[in-house]
Amino acid sequence: MNLQVAKRLQQTEEYYFSKKLREIDEMNKAGAKVINLGIGSPDLPPHPSVISALHEYAQKPDTHAYQGYKGIPALRKAMADWYQRFYGVSLDPEKEVLPLIGSKEGIMHICMTYLQEGDEALVPNPGYPTYRSAVNLSGATVVDYDLEEKNGWLPDLDALAKRDLSKVKLMWVNYPHMPTGARFNEAFAKKLIAFAQQHNILICHDNPYSFILNKQPQSLLQTPGAREVVLELNSLSKSSNMAGWRVGMLVGKQEWINEVLRFKSNMDSGMFQPLQMAAVKALELGPEWYAELNGIYEGRRKKVFELLELLNCTFDKDQVGLFVWAKIPAGAKDGFALTDAILHQAQVFITPGGIFGSNGNEYIRVSLCKDEKVFDEVLDRIKTKFKQ
Repeated sequence: MNLQVAKRLQQTEEYYFSKKLREIDEMNKAGAKVINLGIGSPDLPPHPSVISALHEYAQKPDTHAYQGYKGIPALRKAMADWYQRFYGVSLDPEKEVLPLIGSKEGIMHICMTYLQEGDEALVPNPGYPTYRSAVNLSGATVVDYDLEEKNGWLPDLDALAKRDLSKVKLMWVNYPHMPTGARFNEAFAKKLIAFAQQHNILICHDNPYSFILNKQPQSLLQTPGAREVVLELNSLSKSSNMAGWRVGMLVGKQEWINEVLRFKSNMDSGMFQPLQMAAVKALELGPEWYAELNGIYEGRRKKVFELLELLNCTFDKDQVGLFVWAKIPAGAKDGFALTDAILHQAQVFITPGGIFGSNGNEYIRVSLCKDEKVFDEVLDRIKTKFKQ
């Protein structure tokens, strides 16, 4: 049988981490005991009250049926209250909030709702690979925009404005930025909103890192004029240690929320109700929860700084988020070569920056999702096994 994959999939490769984890699994089967510092999957549990809520509601006989596509009212209200309390952004929970089964699905939903063959979408280089793959799967064309260290990892909007943007329907942005850790910048946000208004471009802001090692969480929707040009994604994966729970949200104008819902309602049958009630608990946690979490990440980040100094990498100590982004030493070929050498010599997996785009080729990214004792073991392995 000669069965061809659809055209939309032919330019979409298997996710890098999917392939690399198979390689690591084979190494482990051979006795390597690889330490994985590649993926940003929090190793800490959610708050005990969140787990208790899941347990409590899962025992009820009437919580196991199909759920509504828009999520339960309590969850939408909790999301709106969370935005008001921490970002100072007022949202109508009935009209401007859409719970998601993880914000990653929201990236795909937005692309499939608004993009088709002949359209273009602006995607950051470097940036989260899912933006690129979702645009490709929609049939639209990816148009890279450069992010560079010399510009603080912010796009040059003046240079972008000189391009032909007539086919561009949306632009993916992400601050605090992954993978570089660049902070949210209010002055840039104002310029971005003006740029979007001038060129009739929908700004899709992916905002899952705003609470991690960041004293002042910010939303692009705080910016004057943003309501008319911005859809924002957010998530409990990082800020609430709930990556595997798959709870995210899309917020913005009612018109856009409803249009995305038209696509989403054909893709799933709603989120498990006890999980939604547990998410309500997570969203009700106060600043002390985030302060405790960040205290742990602060200690880990110091260990990562030590690791990067051992590798002769350079980095900005002011970056935020769940990772540390660093430039490789001058003698290294690229991030892929350096991380492969570290993996096979020291049995430590670090992410090469090139998977996020060509502008990341001279960089590596280290996750903070390991205990300090694990980082001590990594430091020992690098000192004793790795030769540059």
